[in-house]
Amino acid sequence: MSAPVSDRLASLTSRDADWAGLRVLVAGLGVSGFAAADALLERGADVIVVDAKHPAEGSALSERARILDILGARLHYGEDAVSTLPDAPLDLVVTSPGWRPDQPLLVAAAAAGIAVWGEVELAWRLRQREGAAPWLTVTGTNGKTTTVQMLASILRAAGLRACSAGNVGMPVLEAVMDPEPYDVIAVELSSFQLHWSQSLAPRASVCLNVAPDHVDWHGSLDEYAAAKGKVYANTEVACVYNVQDDRTRRLVEEAEVQEGCRAIGFTLGIPGPSELGVVDDVLADRAFVEQRRTAAAELGTLDDLRGDAPSPAPHLISNALAAAALARAHGVPAGAVRAGLRAFVPEPHRIAEVGTVDGIRFVDDSKATNPHAARASLVAYEHVVWVAGGLLKGADVDDLVADAADRLRGVVLIGRDRAAIAQALARHAPDVPVVDVGRTDTGAMDLVVREARALAHEGDVVLLAPAAASMDMFSDYGARGDAFVAAVSRLAAGE
Repeated sequence: MSAPVSDRLASLTSRDADWAGLRVLVAGLGVSGFAAADALLERGADVIVVDAKHPAEGSALSERARILDILGARLHYGEDAVSTLPDAPLDLVVTSPGWRPDQPLLVAAAAAGIAVWGEVELAWRLRQREGAAPWLTVTGTNGKTTTVQMLASILRAAGLRACSAGNVGMPVLEAVMDPEPYDVIAVELSSFQLHWSQSLAPRASVCLNVAPDHVDWHGSLDEYAAAKGKVYANTEVACVYNVQDDRTRRLVEEAEVQEGCRAIGFTLGIPGPSELGVVDDVLADRAFVEQRRTAAAELGTLDDLRGDAPSPAPHLISNALAAAALARAHGVPAGAVRAGLRAFVPEPHRIAEVGTVDGIRFVDDSKATNPHAARASLVAYEHVVWVAGGLLKGADVDDLVADAADRLRGVVLIGRDRAAIAQALARHAPDVPVVDVGRTDTGAMDLVVREARALAHEGDVVLLAPAAASMDMFSDYGARGDAFVAAVSRLAAGE
């Protein structure tokens, strides 16, 4: 008599386990779904791939489908393919992170007692049996990508072969399966990915912050926070939390971790024992030094983070401290932390200074797609002309506007949900001048930038930090930021 499927799945803890003949449905033909199907086929699994879209000729989706077809996968497309289970026996469903728990196919799998893993769970189980690269994991409502990229820069400065992978950029499965193994992997995890993960055991982990986001996906803020908290489960050395965000501390306190794992805080204030923080302009470590009650290690200064800006934004300092804590938990020396932070170059559209016109600085933070992220940008500047609006996804902006009111020189509103921001401004900042730009055509951003320039005084900052998603006017936040940068360039050129 064969062993139950659950026993077989429990035995799949490395790439050297017996994956042959495992009957798997991979949900989604995106980058992560392709990586999952490819890895499973290589190990002899029987793979079905489903996707709602029929691949367009010559598209990336079509190329992925062609490769998987050659490798022996069965592919099914259309709404029917993603609404019900196929008429074939299944042992496992591997889902892409964007698929909600209430998606009909996933509901049907759960009802049939079929296990559902995310691609991150699969990646963890496909690590090498011996000598696998440890994971340093990062989640949070905002700052994940910057933190993992800072962390990867620090790890490389320490002479380690390291990469950032996960929610943005390289799929973590691709990093795990690289023919030249990494020494350590900095892994960015969304709440979606964590929801579908069960057995991860990171070397060190952090939840940077928790603010309302993706509540529609998770069902409630508590469920969203619980998914974020899974980043701490089974952590080996250090659970890193944000001293200024008490919810992250509670998530650490509630986590089941490995024996000897420590709670390490990071703060923008002076650090206490077992914390990293700021003393004058110095990034200080009182967690990973022998005499942490009486001494601290210098990890760098604020100047090491400044880049082209006059001073680093507070949330950038927090991200650096979180990255440093994870690196120090992995044994990285203090000098490598400083070198890595100095070498770090932020990605576009994340508080990027894009030009100065008549003494007014223009800053692109199009990545600020929710109120929590926008607040982090707004508090970094003394006098701001704020460019805001887009798709709020049901988010409340009252607290954001109230917190920022005394910094606002003026506001230029764009996008579908701009009226909600206008109403909050009327309640909390009634004396701040507001320009409502109702246009959605490709030239709208030129008008936005001109109106913002007219509201600004010399020394002010015009800040694109929309507090909203972009898809009402643009393909994504990057396209929105590019339009802003191009409009600033034209303004500077006198066009």
